[in-house]
Amino acid sequence: MQTKNFLLFLLLTILLLALPAIIQTQASEPRVSSIIAAYRSYKDINNLSLKAPTVIEVPFGGDFMERFDFAVVDKTTNSFEPYYFKQETLINEIPVFIAASINNKESSKMIDKNTNTYTDFPLPDNAQGKTQITLISPSPITSSFLTILLDANVALPTTVEIRALVKGRSAIVVASKPIHEQTIRFPQTTSNRWDITLTYSQPLRISELRLNQDNAEKANVRAIRFLAQPGHSYRVYFDPDRPVNPPVGEAGNLALASDVLVMQKTPFYNNDQYVIADRDNDGIADIYDNCVSVSNPDQTDVNSNGRGDACDDFDQDGIINSQDNCPNNPNRNQLDEDGDGIGDACDKEESRLTEKHAWIPWLGIAFAGVVLVILFALTARANRNTKQDSNQQ
Repeated sequence: MQTKNFLLFLLLTILLLALPAIIQTQASEPRVSSIIAAYRSYKDINNLSLKAPTVIEVPFGGDFMERFDFAVVDKTTNSFEPYYFKQETLINEIPVFIAASINNKESSKMIDKNTNTYTDFPLPDNAQGKTQITLISPSPITSSFLTILLDANVALPTTVEIRALVKGRSAIVVASKPIHEQTIRFPQTTSNRWDITLTYSQPLRISELRLNQDNAEKANVRAIRFLAQPGHSYRVYFDPDRPVNPPVGEAGNLALASDVLVMQKTPFYNNDQYVIADRDNDGIADIYDNCVSVSNPDQTDVNSNGRGDACDDFDQDGIINSQDNCPNNPNRNQLDEDGDGIGDACDKEESRLTEKHAWIPWLGIAFAGVVLVILFALTARANRNTKQDSNQQ
């Protein structure tokens, strides 16, 4: 009996000690999944013959990507590893200067090659936003596409128009059209001045505006490095559609590491766990959603201003329709005396008590009905008594 109790006690102790690890594992798996869902592609690094921890270099020179953000997952431990990105060097890259008609002071953040910074373009209260961004270079740039990277939870601009100064004249490269992708392609054009006009119906935050330089000689050294452990396998996710910051531990000096194992060019695969960003979970991706912050799967836009009715402010009182208890009439104070969810400015009923307690009118009707029944009964009884008295006489 004592032996059984001792074994039971030992088993419970082991379970209690293991419980935190089990909970942590279960908690980390959804977190890993939610992060890697932002990435569109991945490469697998398997079958490494390592006898000691070794810095691995994975090339990405010929792979197209909009964002140079990565996530290295140790598939053995299901955890993220720190990495170092060796940026592609352009031997004859032409410097670019930028100016914007709105928020010109902060416009340089769009070309600082840092996706964690952005330029904020304010949205007018009662009109569509519009800005012109100018890129100027000391010598001509030959380009065939422009990439607009957005901050998290931001919709694409409504339209884009691109003009370039060609032979002293402003030529249309992209006629004004709706934007459906973050990368806009056009016939190869050479110019040292590019004018990009954007219209937008929701708050716009651009983290990077990247004009590809087709005429720049590229050194094919774009790669990432990370520390690999013997017996472990890894998956490198890349090209997310939004800013992502995987949680990682301390990193060694990967930039100056010695004895680096350079991998051969490895194939990439589409990430089947990729889920396009949808902040309000209404089934419409953020970059296409006409109301990013409020769920509106029907995308209703009755005034066709590019801003969904749920995010619009019809009465211009500073409160969007989905939060306004009287969306068609200004009422900044949102007064609602009877608490029926309809602001006083829109509430046509003056009987506040009966609105708040809908059963009161019905009670009155019932009471009146009872009174009528009693009166009819009394009248009938009185008539009956009168007839009886008449008969007796």
